[in-house]
Amino acid sequence: MDAPEKFGPRFDRLETRREHKDQPICELEWLDVVRQGRSRAVLWEAKQGFIAPLSYRRHERFDAVCAQFAERGWPVRLRRSGGGVVPQGPGILNLSLVYPVGDRLSFCADQVYRHLCNVLSRSLAQLGIATQPATVTGSFCDGRFNLAVASIHGLRKIVGTAQYWRRVGTQYAVLAHALVLVAADMDLLTRQCNEFESALGSGRQYDANTLTSVARSWSDAHSGEVFPADLSIDLSRRIAAALNQ
Repeated sequence: MDAPEKFGPRFDRLETRREHKDQPICELEWLDVVRQGRSRAVLWEAKQGFIAPLSYRRHERFDAVCAQFAERGWPVRLRRSGGGVVPQGPGILNLSLVYPVGDRLSFCADQVYRHLCNVLSRSLAQLGIATQPATVTGSFCDGRFNLAVASIHGLRKIVGTAQYWRRVGTQYAVLAHALVLVAADMDLLTRQCNEFESALGSGRQYDANTLTSVARSWSDAHSGEVFPADLSIDLSRRIAAALNQ
């Protein structure tokens, strides 16, 4: 089912949040705004750690491994959307869009993903970074609606996406989420993810060479130019503008 040409929720503004010890980010609570007939767009940063889908609880050693990694400074939280484990921490921006979608017959998951990817793809294009939705085998939490950058070594993931639907009253609400690798240490993130998966005995392993960042891609696209003073703030402004275009 193709997305209607004019599909696109509206957002009054793009909020920003930074996770603190006494104020942990909880995206699911944001779905409550739909009860009030509103939508919400939040760009947020989280403390270092992992976010894993509920399905990971099937691993026999899950609780023990979570305790082990929490002691190492990599606490694990669970989410209701699918996929695999994703890291959080410095150099990563998260975009969460919450809005009503009527009934299940009116919309589908692909429409939600296409809208989210379009917002971010247009924002990155303004920085000279061309992206496309694609699977990137070997990247953590791989999916059809990653955003990837083409390189001489193949596609490299720069954005990962996920979504979660919930019934709210007589309609449905969707939480569409994107994780953007802005200036993260991709070797560190991949190594930590691999150690986590290995400790679980999941059989999953990832390759840092399947990833890129906004910072790296900007440098590739602007050879010899002065690096922006704050690329994250610049990208945030462009996302805010793209949300209502």
